[in-house]
Amino acid sequence: MVLIRSTPDAGQKLELLGGQARFDIACACGDTNRQNRYGRFVYPAVLPSGGRVFMLKVLLDNSCHGDCAYCAQRAGRPTRRDRFEPEELARLFDGLVRAGRVQALFLSSGLGADSRRTMDRMLATAELVRKKYRFRGFLHLKILPGAEPAQVEQAARLAQRISINMEAPTADRLARLSARKDFHGQIVRALNHIRRAVSDPATLARGHTTQFVVGAAGELDRELVEASWKLYRRFGLSRAYYSAFRPVQGTPLEGSCPESPLREHRLYQADFMIRKYGFRIDEIPFDEGGMLPRSTDPKTAWARLHPEIFPLEVNDAEPEMLLRVPGIGPETCKKLLVARRHRRLKGPEQLERLGVARRAIPYLLLDGRRPRVQLELFGGEKVS
Repeated sequence: MVLIRSTPDAGQKLELLGGQARFDIACACGDTNRQNRYGRFVYPAVLPSGGRVFMLKVLLDNSCHGDCAYCAQRAGRPTRRDRFEPEELARLFDGLVRAGRVQALFLSSGLGADSRRTMDRMLATAELVRKKYRFRGFLHLKILPGAEPAQVEQAARLAQRISINMEAPTADRLARLSARKDFHGQIVRALNHIRRAVSDPATLARGHTTQFVVGAAGELDRELVEASWKLYRRFGLSRAYYSAFRPVQGTPLEGSCPESPLREHRLYQADFMIRKYGFRIDEIPFDEGGMLPRSTDPKTAWARLHPEIFPLEVNDAEPEMLLRVPGIGPETCKKLLVARRHRRLKGPEQLERLGVARRAIPYLLLDGRRPRVQLELFGGEKVS
């Protein structure tokens, strides 16, 4: 329990509403098994700039008129309900900041009885945090389905990052999870408002994210990755997050099997291919059933399907081709480009020093020669 200057009631609310915010992962936070000593509601987080902070993740309100079949906050589920008043939460957050325990805020919420009114209360909280308590650090605001354009614009003026959760890749898949959410009328409409808001130089927000629940609606990997591809290109999405479904007691899906963490991991790898490595959606190696391979990562699967491309000469290959080599990511690629400007790379030990993963070796030539190397030379593999 964090020691903060607040009423006992506020501390109890923080335990409840901070703990329940863990279900929302639309930010680069550590998982629930690696939180620091300050409580269930403080997370180590990586900011868009690359900086690292401790972030308070909290719901303003855990009541909800929504009926999402997987959700712990869904209407009618027997659970304790509570909410913060805007001033109450803003003051509590300010106390944590002044104590040096957090440097960022992620504010989300259940829909409450009326999502627009709840959104107004979230914005009022953010206004207090910024103007009354003069917080200048990182703020991430969740946009609730059904938010008005003016609410989205105000959120973009207050927060460096905003997000709305897609939850499912298509309208048909979302309909399997909720009879009340409108895929096009609420979510896609909000995405259009968000795209315009974050592209306005007068606003603070410079990025937006979304989250998919993986496995709850019977969706295919192809559907999820294609949805992300469209979001990146049509809406300027900064990043998609994938959350493997976990059944929650007291929901319609409580008896369903949890989704494999490996599937979630493969989706992130495919997402990196289209977001960071320059792959087109039609190059992602889905099987005939529309799923990603489980036995190997999708980048390696693609490379094995294209023996005509490999091996690449590491000293001459274009950067966009080096990024297609399994085991070479953006940072390693930059290091290779810098190193080869000074000298030709001839030995595997040079690659090791530059951080090249051992699985890249079969796909490379070093000064015209295939490397001959003991694999033990390379330590642990690196994910790229």
